Amino acid sequence: MPRAVRTVAVVGAGAAGLVAARELLREGHAVAVFEKSARAGGTWAYDPRADADPLSRDPGAPGAVHGSLYASLRTNLPRELMGFSGFPLAGRVFAGDARTFPGHKEVLAFLDSFAEESGVAARVRLRSEVLRVAPLGQDRGERWAVAWRSEDGEVEEELFDAVVVCNGHCTVPVVPKIQGIDKWRGKQMHSHNYRTPEPFRDQSVVVVGLGASGMDIAREISHVAKEVHIASRYSEDRLGKIELYQNAWMHTEIDCVQDDGRVRFAEGSAVAADTILYCTGYRYHFPFLDLDGLTVDNNRVGPLYKHVFPTKYAPILSFVGLPFKTIIFQSFELESKWVAAVLSGRATLPSEEDMLAAAREDYRWMEEAGRPKRHTHALWPEWVEYLNWLADQVGEPHLEERRCEMYEKALKRIWSLDREEDNSDTSAT
Repeated sequence: MPRAVRTVAVVGAGAAGLVAARELLREGHAVAVFEKSARAGGTWAYDPRADADPLSRDPGAPGAVHGSLYASLRTNLPRELMGFSGFPLAGRVFAGDARTFPGHKEVLAFLDSFAEESGVAARVRLRSEVLRVAPLGQDRGERWAVAWRSEDGEVEEELFDAVVVCNGHCTVPVVPKIQGIDKWRGKQMHSHNYRTPEPFRDQSVVVVGLGASGMDIAREISHVAKEVHIASRYSEDRLGKIELYQNAWMHTEIDCVQDDGRVRFAEGSAVAADTILYCTGYRYHFPFLDLDGLTVDNNRVGPLYKHVFPTKYAPILSFVGLPFKTIIFQSFELESKWVAAVLSGRATLPSEEDMLAAAREDYRWMEEAGRPKRHTHALWPEWVEYLNWLADQVGEPHLEERRCEMYEKALKRIWSLDREEDNSDTSAT
């Protein structure tokens, strides 16, 4: 049976968009990649600027900064786990950084080379902001109208057979509401706007969040700050002073800001702080999508079949790059291979009803397991099963045991604060 050839719009030219475009091209599809910024690379394109609002509460504000990298950021996975098939990062140096855990400049140079050698770079339209993606023909659509604005401000519209959304999810901050925060006279900031530790010199800082970026930033600013207090709902087993650090303490989550302005933690202690720095993650944000039957609810994008296909609009609308806590570049690639194969007819999907039933079953299982809705797209600890399932859909081999062990070892390092620094500390990829 001859393969179907589709015209496909890819939204975003970060790592997910670039590998999605490569797999679509390999499958014979015609591809246009829309990138809002002046270069490809997505979150790996370092921007020294920060938003005027340190909490970045309006992602649509003029001049809003997309990137969330800080100057010292390095990968939290070794380079062996950061490449794509046929184009590894391991054993190669792209920007003079040969370390096992390379810096963001190295990853960006790798992505630039990947885009050029794969032929994707020629398909990327820079400074092209997608404004609207809408179906044509009733509510499901057989084709998609993509409206986009070019650098000169002109708005154009093109028709495509399919759209793949790859706009990332490390840009729009999640900022928790803290009781009494209106009394706070100190500074609040989200890690989206953190670049260097120097502004925190001699300050008492409360870092909210125990994810990769929270630990990495807390460790970095501890070298210049007077005190660093880490607040997390997942810290009950390691409260108190952090070993190996003279000025860092672990607390439970923030209970409130007291009337005297001190920050009180759930375990009962309180500190006077100059800054509250939120390392509390990001939310999925698709301002160009307004579709019946597709929602973002407490960071659950759904209903989706296997994190990729909206059950109502499959296969001509898909997402690549929603899951996290996995070997992220390999996840991008396998999802992209699956999307490309489905669009060409080489792979098939269940019926809409069966996909919806599968999504609801996944949600039911999560609820019974006590996993919050906001963790819908967090794959760990089932990340191997997901990647192997994707591999089965496109005839790829399962993960090598060596790669699985390497990833699990990397996770233990990411989640460890009580260790000597060895210049391989990193933020989330």
